[in-house]
Amino acid sequence: MDKTRLGIGLVAGVLVVQTLASLVWSADATLTGVALAFNAVAAVSLGLLVRRGGRAAWVVAGWCAGFFGWHVVGLGELAGWWTTGLDAAFLVAASYQLSVVYQAVLATAAGFAVHLLLPRR
Repeated sequence: MDKTRLGIGLVAGVLVVQTLASLVWSADATLTGVALAFNAVAAVSLGLLVRRGGRAAWVVAGWCAGFFGWHVVGLGELAGWWTTGLDAAFLVAASYQLSVVYQAVLATAAGFAVHLLLPRR
């Protein structure tokens, strides 16, 4: 399996998990709507990468970098390193431990996907 296919699989997994988590555990309808909109755009970008390859990898890697940043912000919020006021957006099933694991796993998967998807020369 080449790096691009593995990266596509990671991105697809992150999108599925984030979408399900947004639908099942979101505390606010606005946050759910924003999350679903971002995930939909990322899914379209991923579809373009699957169909066209090449330059589309930069777009998907950019989305993954954004997802990575979001989950790192969530980890920092849950750890108490900073306060964003979005703590409800980072809680999963109202469980602190599950939320930390969720944020850490998705941040790692998104970061690794960026590494895999960035075009090499």
